[in-house]
Amino acid sequence: MALKQADTLRDSLQTAHPKLAIEIVPIKSAADWKQNDPELALDTKNGGKGQFAKEIEALILDGTLDCGVHSLKDMASFLPDGLVIEHYMARADARDAFISAKYNNVMDLPRGAVVGTCSPRRQALALAKRPDLKVVPFRGNVKTRLDKVANGQVDATYLAMAGLTRLGIDDPMSSAMIHAVEVDDMLPACGQGIVCMEMRAGDDTTRKILDAVHDVNAGHCALAEREVLSILDGSCHTPLAAYAVIEGAELYLRAIVASPDGRIRYEEDTRAPCKTAEQAMAIGQQVGNALKASLPEGFLD
Repeated sequence: MALKQADTLRDSLQTAHPKLAIEIVPIKSAADWKQNDPELALDTKNGGKGQFAKEIEALILDGTLDCGVHSLKDMASFLPDGLVIEHYMARADARDAFISAKYNNVMDLPRGAVVGTCSPRRQALALAKRPDLKVVPFRGNVKTRLDKVANGQVDATYLAMAGLTRLGIDDPMSSAMIHAVEVDDMLPACGQGIVCMEMRAGDDTTRKILDAVHDVNAGHCALAEREVLSILDGSCHTPLAAYAVIEGAELYLRAIVASPDGRIRYEEDTRAPCKTAEQAMAIGQQVGNALKASLPEGFLD
């Protein structure tokens, strides 16, 4: 997935800058699941979902790399000192996909069915509809997880539609297992479907190069959603969703914080004019602060 995203960025950059020499450097992440690893969620004490980026970030900071290419939903609330994200590619399908070899949606699952996911958001929103389900940790790359479902290790799981589309999953068996979930039924994670570029703060040369492929609408949505994330300090164990869309001259933002079992949910939304990054951030701050104020003490602990 990471290489596919890097290839997409390279192609866009070469269209914008035909004479630019681009080298893609594959980096193995410590957070990647390996065949003999246990099915455990990422450990917040070890950096949470920020583990996906730390090797790349170290190489950007020491000057080895000019930028890192990431799935925005995998980025931690706060970046290391000296790094910034200012560029985003156009958002792909932000929806989740319900993956099952036998069933079309979560309501079709038999009572007590096993759903595999390490996402607290997906767990909470699935249990809100089906509290009888058993949710177990479930990791691996897209192909690995599709194979695990096909082999019956779990009855179902969830993946991002954007990733499935980018990878071109089109073999008949896998395609038959993929069922898109509308955002009203499962609000996406912050940044889901958006590829972002991380670089050193003050690197004007790289900034000017990346300006040519930056999508303004995706950037405004990303900024609004990540303001919610940072205000609530969402960790990889926080059931938190935030999703923004541009509708004409306005940005519409919705956010949810839930208990891990999905029984308790707090929601906020707002719609406001949005022409600038500052306005996008202000919308995110409004929703994030309103949501935080509605939570009982200790709810995010």
